[in-house]
Amino acid sequence: MSIRPRSRVAGLTVLAGLVLGGCGGYDDTVVPPPEAVETTPAAPATTPAVCVDDTNPTRSYTPIAVAAPGDFPSISTMAEIYDRGRLIAGVSADTYLLASNNPFTGQIEGFDIDMVEQVAEAIFGDPKAYELRVITAGERLTALQEERVDVVVRNMTINCVRWQSIAFSAEYYRSGQKILVRSDLADGQGPVVDTPAELADLRVCAPTGTSSLDNIKRASPEAEIVTASNHTGCLTLFQQGAVDAITGDDTVLAGLATQDPYAVVPEQEAFSAEPYGIGVNAGNVDLVRFINGVLERMRADGSWKASYEKWLAPTLGGGATQPQPVYGRTP
Repeated sequence: MSIRPRSRVAGLTVLAGLVLGGCGGYDDTVVPPPEAVETTPAAPATTPAVCVDDTNPTRSYTPIAVAAPGDFPSISTMAEIYDRGRLIAGVSADTYLLASNNPFTGQIEGFDIDMVEQVAEAIFGDPKAYELRVITAGERLTALQEERVDVVVRNMTINCVRWQSIAFSAEYYRSGQKILVRSDLADGQGPVVDTPAELADLRVCAPTGTSSLDNIKRASPEAEIVTASNHTGCLTLFQQGAVDAITGDDTVLAGLATQDPYAVVPEQEAFSAEPYGIGVNAGNVDLVRFINGVLERMRADGSWKASYEKWLAPTLGGGATQPQPVYGRTP
């Protein structure tokens, strides 16, 4: 397939490198810069580990009732967080619609941040009693294992491999992986690229440490894979003409497409299922049960629906519902 050079557009900007104002008076956070470009052949990815204890990776721990803020057993993860005075959450700061810096307010906002606020409100009675720590996709597991954060709410897919290192809440959103391409690869004037197989001999970017990277290696073994530390890094490379396509969850690609008029997400079927869960340290099962109770409350009072309608419906369409939870996992 011949590749036409991409038009250069002056003045397009992305969020990489912005200094973000902290929440509630806590320390400022900084968006990690894109890492150096790494180009690799699309060797087959390692097959995900089989769920040894449970064939359904979305199965989580049975929820507990959400009591009044501060009303927790003295020996509990929630009591420790309450005594500290803030919830610490690992998040993105450059995933538009999910968690990105608002340049007018200096605050990180989006669908994922609404999830953080719901947990903070349930613990403290104050939805702003949190500290956000910006992490890359590759840092999500280690941030929890090293107890640098209480939760990770960073569009993280629940899968069996990650259950070996951390614990997950019930699924709070169901996404799917797709591809974003240059407009000339979707305008019908030449070959239309709308499936992974059609990425053969094209350069496609995915962030390191993500299931998106593993999935595209399996789905498009003849593509040239280029990695960056995050999707903002991929968008930078895309705007520089260093890659022809970006792959990731449809939620992420929707945000990228709104930032570049030459970026298009063609109509296509998702080639993976990406159930998002809130990550928690594997030893804090009580916090997982508590968060599952918060998610149940969001279903009942309509706050999940309101958040979806605010952030995602304008781009992804209305009619989405909160995923049905699966419980019964044992520690």
